[in-house]
Amino acid sequence: MNEAFTIRRQVEFNHCDPAGMVFYPRYFEMISALVERFFADGVNFSWIDMGALDGGMGTPTGNIEVRFRKPSRLGDWLDFSLSIERLGRSSATFEITCASGGETRFDCISTVVYANTHEGASAPWPDAVRDRMSRYMTSQDTKKEAL
Repeated sequence: MNEAFTIRRQVEFNHCDPAGMVFYPRYFEMISALVERFFADGVNFSWIDMGALDGGMGTPTGNIEVRFRKPSRLGDWLDFSLSIERLGRSSATFEITCASGGETRFDCISTVVYANTHEGASAPWPDAVRDRMSRYMTSQDTKKEAL
């Protein structure tokens, strides 16, 4: 594996249910925040740069699968890691893990599609962006697909 993009964040009260555990939909918000930071900080291609706010390009989620392994609680520090399993013509499949204190809290496979958000159609990754993304590949095999 080349590199993994990582961020760390603490579980806050607003993430929790009345039992003090992370309410599972909040994990999806955290995954979205990780993907946003990946494009902005890891690839230097923020959603603002893509023009997502102006009906330009964006990276909507095409598929997501999460396996929850252990609950997280208020105050826990969570380490999120993202690497790219597959980089297609206009999509990328991410391997995401969340851990705390060496214990896996969840594993996730998420596919995003580079798309024109106004037209709802996929588009090829810009060459420079694709090159920057490739350093996060789990292998150098950058399979192409129809998306």
